Amino acid sequence: MKKLFGTDGIRGIAGESPLDAPTIYAIGIALAHHLGASPRVLLGMDTRESGKWIAATLTAGLTAGGASVESAGIITTPAVAYLTSKHGFSAGVVISASHNPWLDNGIKVFGSDGYKLPDATEIAIEEEIFRQLDAVPTAALQQATPPPVNEADREDYIRFLLAAVPGLSLDGKRIVVDCANGAASNVAPQLFAGLGGEVAITHASPTGRNINEKCGALHPDVVAAEVKRCQASLGITFDGDADRALFSDHNGNVVNGDAVLLLAARDLQAQGLLANSTVVATTMSNMGLEAALKRSGIRMLRANVGDKYVLEQMLATGAALGGEQSGHIIFNGRSTTGDGLLTALLVLDMVHRSGKSLADLVSDLKVFPQVIVNVKVREKKPLDTIPTVVAAIAAAEKELADSGRVVIRYSGTEALARVMIEAESEPLMRHHADSIANAIRSELGA
Repeated sequence: MKKLFGTDGIRGIAGESPLDAPTIYAIGIALAHHLGASPRVLLGMDTRESGKWIAATLTAGLTAGGASVESAGIITTPAVAYLTSKHGFSAGVVISASHNPWLDNGIKVFGSDGYKLPDATEIAIEEEIFRQLDAVPTAALQQATPPPVNEADREDYIRFLLAAVPGLSLDGKRIVVDCANGAASNVAPQLFAGLGGEVAITHASPTGRNINEKCGALHPDVVAAEVKRCQASLGITFDGDADRALFSDHNGNVVNGDAVLLLAARDLQAQGLLANSTVVATTMSNMGLEAALKRSGIRMLRANVGDKYVLEQMLATGAALGGEQSGHIIFNGRSTTGDGLLTALLVLDMVHRSGKSLADLVSDLKVFPQVIVNVKVREKKPLDTIPTVVAAIAAAEKELADSGRVVIRYSGTEALARVMIEAESEPLMRHHADSIANAIRSELGA
């Protein structure tokens, strides 16, 4: 059982355990030791004000462990994954808490192949971190400085993205791009500058404290409203580290990751590139997606939540496409992790080649009513050991039967229990979601 790593790295409030300076230093040493003799590590970060001191502290630990460190500066998570693999780094590390508020931060690690580390590797690194914690030198923390930034890394990543969509032109289109005041702010303006059309870049003025604040993929209605206001063709919105993207059609309707999976699956199928006619989604994807894919002769598999688990199932089954409702989309062979900017360009290319609007391309996706209730918890006790919760779940599953789904899980990045129910009957859906949430809140509520 992992104690530090969640579904997407180590996260917490910057300055507090496990993101206090001694633990970050120990993480650096442990990672360097895990990587072997004379490893090279690439660092990147989003726009949070805590990023610089965390980078300095982590660099000090990595260096003490025998590693050399290069920084790509403020850059997206998938950029670090790509650059790590391309340039032969031993590992890539991203300092980011993705969609979390600015006070939070995190440390994500990619292996030399650009893939996120397996759970077994993270557990082994954790054991070393705890061994190192008692011996962290105070002087080393006081003298820590971040490594110099190599600006060429961003240029390299942008060339990779543009090469994925040769011939893409946005001429005649008006596009709105929301950068969430995050890492995309340092990449998207340059990326879209050469594609033609009229591109409005919004929320690209990070202060260190405004990342994800009433913007970005957590608030897709913001870009949707702007698309409708300025009569744009399409809107794109990223999260803080731009490993996911959501969209808006020209009518101002949000187009989520499920719809993108449907669009991309059909496009790949038409080109004969959808291996085994299979798509990997997660337990959170809507039943409507499964039905729409089935009508196109495409099988949908479900993985646990987290793009690393989606990717594991993709690699195990040979699937070419997978992703999450939240906007993490993985194109196997093109990327080793969810990449919001790559997804945005590929969706724009699909729309461009089709000659249709985004709304038309996903118009037959009939979404079952779905609700997600987040319950703050003080501990993550196994839910199947709590009788009142078990009873509430059983009652929901019995009444919904084949006309709905119940998915209850803990967040891998926050102290939350997530209650997701979808059903043909919206009143039943809400009744059972509230019943289960109240049972969890009564037993474990923070």
